[in-house]
Amino acid sequence: MADEANRAAFFEIQGRMIELTAKLKQVQTQIRNKEGEKKRAFLTLEELRPLSDDANTYKSIGRTFVLEPKSVLVNEQEQKLKDSESAIASLQISKEYIEKQVAEVENNLRELLNQDPGLARQIMSMSVM
Repeated sequence: MADEANRAAFFEIQGRMIELTAKLKQVQTQIRNKEGEKKRAFLTLEELRPLSDDANTYKSIGRTFVLEPKSVLVNEQEQKLKDSESAIASLQISKEYIEKQVAEVENNLRELLNQDPGLARQIMSMSVM
C-alpha cells in the first residue's frame, strides 16, 4: 500500500516538474524575444538621433512606408524600449519564482527517493524497459 502511495506521489512530482520546466522554457523564450525587441528599438534610436529634425523619415506599416516626423518615430522607439525593459523585468521575476518552484520540487523528489530506496529501483527498472 505504501509503495502505491509513493509511486503515485512520484508520478505527481514528475508531472509537476515537467509542467514547471515547460513554463521556465516559455519564460526564457519570452525574455529572449523582448531582449531582441529592446535591441532593435535601441539600434533604431541610434540611427534616428543623428538625423536632422527636418529629414524625411518613414515608418513601415506592412508593405507600405508612411512619411512620419522624426519626433514621432523617436517617441515610438523610446516607448518600445521602455516597454521591453519593464516586460523583461517582470519576466525575470517570474523566471526566478519558477526556478524556486523547480528547486522545491527537486527537493521533494529527492526526499521521496531517500525515504523509499525501493521506489528508486522500481523507477530505474521502468525506464530501462
